[in-house]
Amino acid sequence: MSTEPDPFAQLALRPTFDLEPAALRKAYLARVAQLHPDLQGERNDEPDPQAAALNRARRVLEDPESRANALLIRLGGAASAEDKALPPGFLMEILDLRERIEATLAGGSPADRALCQEEADERRAAHIARIEALFRALGDPPAPSDLAAIRTELNAWRYTERLIEQLDPGYDPVRADFKG
Repeated sequence: MSTEPDPFAQLALRPTFDLEPAALRKAYLARVAQLHPDLQGERNDEPDPQAAALNRARRVLEDPESRANALLIRLGGAASAEDKALPPGFLMEILDLRERIEATLAGGSPADRALCQEEADERRAAHIARIEALFRALGDPPAPSDLAAIRTELNAWRYTERLIEQLDPGYDPVRADFKG
């Protein structure tokens, strides 16, 4: 299980994948306002660890993939480091796609890159739709097999996100793959 703080609890938000951006913004601003130095009666030039934690929580919840991971862990599912399962046949599919994209990009055409980006974006949208459906179908309490299905889909989604990162013309594999 993860030892990371629960971003939903930090921002006093109902844990859900279908989080409205306006609700997230409102919750974040309300929590940050509670930390304002004028309300605390103190002036301190040191960085506020509570504000930093709220900023991290907001970033996690703004991103659909990291929000899904946080929600899964909150519900008792495995973190990606604990379960690396992928859908049957997915690895071959993604390797074939990567090979096709590399061949297409070798031509250097911006139009070809745009087509690859479009395909990757469609894959991302499909992952989001499947994750959304899986979370909505969860029982109370969630069945371990349902949580495992979400983890498997999230693991596949991560591969798609890596593919999207690598489609960026400014992608630097050394900086991206080995950052601390």
